[in-house]
Amino acid sequence: MENGNRITIEDEQGTEKEYAIEALFDMNEEYYALLASDEDRILMRVVDGEGEDQYLVGIDDPEEAASILDAYQIALEADENEGTKRH
Repeated sequence: MENGNRITIEDEQGTEKEYAIEALFDMNEEYYALLASDEDRILMRVVDGEGEDQYLVGIDDPEEAASILDAYQIALEADENEGTKRH
């Protein structure tokens, strides 16, 4: 369920928690959503469903998630550095 730039995620125990969509990005031909709440940040994979439906799926491998977040951070820093060089 979406509400502007916020989304409600239900965990495996059925507990719902609201997150802000911090970033949507692609890497290695996969799409990801970086979500943040007051307590934590999580990375989820965006998966296409039927038609135009999309779903968020948790990433079970912590090493994979850390690797993706590291690469995302490096890309952000490179973009920021490029932006400061232009000014």
